[in-house]
Amino acid sequence: MSPEEHFSNDCGTCEDESQEEAEVARPLVSETEESSAEVAEPRAGTGLIETGDPASELGRSERQTWSRQMDFIMSCVGFAVGLGNVWRFPYLCYKNGGGVFLIPYLLMVFVGGVPVFFLEIALGQFMKQGGVATWNIAPLFKGLGLASMVIVFFCNTYYIMVLVWGLYFLAHSFTSPLPWATCGHEWNTANCTTNFSRVCLNQSLSSSPPNVSLLNSSCLEHTGLRSSVMEFWERKVLRLSGGLDEVGEINGYLVLCLLATWVIVYFCIWKGVKSAGKVVYFTAVFPYVVLVVLFVHGVSLPGAVNGIIYYLKPNWSKLSEAQVWIDAATQIFFSYAIGLGALTALGSYNRFNNNCYQDAFVLALINSGTSFFAGFVVFSVLGFMAAEQGVDISNVAESGPGLAFIAYPKAVSLMPLAPLWAVLFFLMLLVLGLDSQFVGVEGFITGIMDMLPPKSFLGSQRREVIVAICCFICFTIDLSMVTEGGMYVFQLFDYYSASGITLLWQAFWECVVVAWVYGADRFMDDVARMIGYRPLPYMKWCWSYVTPVVCMGVFFFHVVNYKRLVYNAVYVYPWWGEVLGWFLALSSMLCIPLTVLYKLLHCKGSLMERWQHLTTPVWGRHHLEFLPPENEARLLPKAEENKNTLLYESVI
Repeated sequence: MSPEEHFSNDCGTCEDESQEEAEVARPLVSETEESSAEVAEPRAGTGLIETGDPASELGRSERQTWSRQMDFIMSCVGFAVGLGNVWRFPYLCYKNGGGVFLIPYLLMVFVGGVPVFFLEIALGQFMKQGGVATWNIAPLFKGLGLASMVIVFFCNTYYIMVLVWGLYFLAHSFTSPLPWATCGHEWNTANCTTNFSRVCLNQSLSSSPPNVSLLNSSCLEHTGLRSSVMEFWERKVLRLSGGLDEVGEINGYLVLCLLATWVIVYFCIWKGVKSAGKVVYFTAVFPYVVLVVLFVHGVSLPGAVNGIIYYLKPNWSKLSEAQVWIDAATQIFFSYAIGLGALTALGSYNRFNNNCYQDAFVLALINSGTSFFAGFVVFSVLGFMAAEQGVDISNVAESGPGLAFIAYPKAVSLMPLAPLWAVLFFLMLLVLGLDSQFVGVEGFITGIMDMLPPKSFLGSQRREVIVAICCFICFTIDLSMVTEGGMYVFQLFDYYSASGITLLWQAFWECVVVAWVYGADRFMDDVARMIGYRPLPYMKWCWSYVTPVVCMGVFFFHVVNYKRLVYNAVYVYPWWGEVLGWFLALSSMLCIPLTVLYKLLHCKGSLMERWQHLTTPVWGRHHLEFLPPENEARLLPKAEENKNTLLYESVI
């Protein structure tokens, strides 16, 4: 009997479902290896069988792979290490007990961050596909792939606005004095002041969203004065209106910045991982160079040491507060980009025997190390600014865009050679966010390309066309965020579409499906076939018990403590705005249960027969080299054998 006969679909139930599985996903492929055409004996202890050129044997096309493994590492660094590491972690560390915060943070790294981070990369590498097709490992739960693509689509849509604002600030940083350092401009009011010692920033973030704490208004000392930095931000950059219902005019300058940013993203990824893998070397390394330069300069400023001490000063009583542990867990899932599907897509371009287990720990070290180091950079400058203004550091400490577009520009304006440091900071901000953006878009494109039937109209188009269509759709949606009411739209996306609730929900189901539906021991064996040895048992325990419990605990905490969306601690969103926000959140979360229900209802047989059939993996042809003949699994057909009408598996 031939190998393909062993893996033919011999299940007599769910004919429609079987046809759907075969039609939706493209054939999984493996790389061309430089090995003998003869089948070798299994290597001792690994379970791997070396084969010849499987692509030529089975007549399938070759999937792109990274030119070198460092391309993958740098892409993951670029995606996972983003703006949140620089503008969110330092503030959380200072707010939650200084150095004490590292205890819950590191604990959450090892029980939540690393296990799910490794799970997503290994799953993509094993299945050799991204997005929806990854979950052929348990077809009943392909809604997980749909949910991740919905989340990453929303992230790609609104996250780029931070880059747009950064580009706008960068374009205005080449003048001396800096435009936000003085009053008397057309956007300034009679209450504008440059005497920063009389004006401080409101540090109350209780109403700010958990993902990106949005901009806080000035805390006026009963003077009615407003900082020139605040007026530049609200009246020049945002041209902020009175609410979500006041759309106002489109800001032409921001439209140009938006167009330029999307053009850059497009040309970074239009050729796939071969081109993106080259660009990411610059976008991943350059921010670290600038961070070091800013740190060296920052520690030389007066008051910098006090800022660093304030950053690390331990407050042991904070360990007993539940909010500290919740903030640590939430930060991990944000900074490790868990649940977005992009890591799975990046892993799918690895060679099958790449040591993804080792990569996961290296990437975790880089990610968390960057967050910790960024705190020294940020608080050295905040310490300087507090000393210059004669105020406490707590009055200038900010998180999110409030740090990037209010606090730091304000500090830069007080430095000698202010334009130089402004250019360096906003260039770093732009590049740091750019690699996260284009890798996120690449993950979405990978999922789309793997889901499109190869003989359909879109599936037959060149990759460049598909990328252009996706970028144009996102650009069109982004036009709503460059209006006078655009900040309210941005906050709506940020608070709901990619919030802690959606990511925790996604991570919980990923662990449950792999550990309990597919089997934790079974997946550990699959990983061993790829890397040559079994990972530590703690990975299996985390997938099965610890991580799901942590995810659900934090998830319910967010649900129970849900607060209405408020901007600047003043503007309360209308009820229809909240409805729209919950629609954004549920559009991804409901993909999982609705897909399960749909597949069960459209399958034949008893409930047990449906479950057994729908949880049977649909293997790719690259799995033939190690799966035993007695394994009665389904196999994706060759592209040229699929003569039926091709259908789409879509989500609205």
